[in-house]
Amino acid sequence: MLRIALASAHLLALGIGMMATVLRGSALREPPSVAAFRRAVRMDTLWGIAAALWLATGLWRLFGATEKATAYYYENTWFHTKMGLFVLIVLLELYPMMTLMRWRKLARGGATPESFVLSATGRRIALIGHVQATLVLVMIVAATAMARGYGVR
Repeated sequence: MLRIALASAHLLALGIGMMATVLRGSALREPPSVAAFRRAVRMDTLWGIAAALWLATGLWRLFGATEKATAYYYENTWFHTKMGLFVLIVLLELYPMMTLMRWRKLARGGATPESFVLSATGRRIALIGHVQATLVLVMIVAATAMARGYGVR
């Protein structure tokens, strides 16, 4: 039952994270307003929670040997591909994360989103979210191949 729970939580986190990054971008593409900014912040928070769940369940599955022995993953080229894509997703998140942290601080200081949310920056964050969601889809393909035994050296 643990295997099913971990795999389910891992996959749900992927879906929630993909949805959150896309909806965060949709909110930031709108003209700057308090409502759009709040939606973007909620989706950004949800993305952070999903990413933490994704990472925690992934590490548990890797080191807990709930699916396969840890050595299986280390020797699998599809696993390496998956991890490379994960690192790329994290690196892409640095810009949105730092920007939204700065904007949250400004909002807590009393500034209105109309004064600090730039449309070009919102569009850039939205594009990054779409790229991240696409990379997650590619990760799913790599995970499927790995789970079926492909990539073993």
